[in-house]
Amino acid sequence: MNMICRNCGASLENAVNFCPNCGTPIKKKISGKVKREHLNLVIAFYIVMLVFLMMNYFLFNEEGSLLKEIATESIFALIIVGFTFFDFKNIMKLYRFPKIKPLYLLGYLAIPFASAFIVYYLVEYINTEVFEEHYNYYFTYVDYPNPMFWAILFVAVFPPIFEELGFRGFLYNQLKKITNTRVTIILTAFIFALVHFSVISLLWIFPFGLLLGYLRHRYNTLWIGMIIHFIHNFIVLYLDYYYFDSKLLEF
Repeated sequence: MNMICRNCGASLENAVNFCPNCGTPIKKKISGKVKREHLNLVIAFYIVMLVFLMMNYFLFNEEGSLLKEIATESIFALIIVGFTFFDFKNIMKLYRFPKIKPLYLLGYLAIPFASAFIVYYLVEYINTEVFEEHYNYYFTYVDYPNPMFWAILFVAVFPPIFEELGFRGFLYNQLKKITNTRVTIILTAFIFALVHFSVISLLWIFPFGLLLGYLRHRYNTLWIGMIIHFIHNFIVLYLDYYYFDSKLLEF
């Protein structure tokens, strides 16, 4: 049975992607069965991530070690890579660097510089004034050999690579088959914020996720999100290192 172009009413063959009469892109309907398959993958992804993060949380209530950190990050990476094989071809297309105006690129790259400072001092203020506690990323790695190397690897390098692959890659692609672009961006950002297990982090991770989701949609690539994510995390880590080192110098 042939389809009909909604724009010009021309009869179309099922195999075409564009109307040969007016050039309008043809959006093919996805069957209910296929939608359920994508929904099941979304649910499976969230459940696996939730179980992993809960196990990781209780595990790190005990004294951490470099070996334990490496094992945890490796398992997380394997989980993400494992899910990407369900949509391997489409995800690989997201690693093409897009054509983007230099001025736009500079504007996007300026965002994480601003967000890192705002988030760092805002979260530090809330933690200190409301919860009367202080958290320092660098302190987690200070007892490891070459602490800055491991801190950069696990805070600034691994998350941009594997979180973008998981949330703006696999999860985004699955949700896009179920719902529209706007809802997909909102849901990926919400789940991205939710799995960080921090009420305070919701204040900035959710809007940060919305930005990354928008850029993934606009340019159909993971590269811009990965770079922004890296710059943001690296600056926050460096600020932690700077203040940690400064406090040591005070004694």
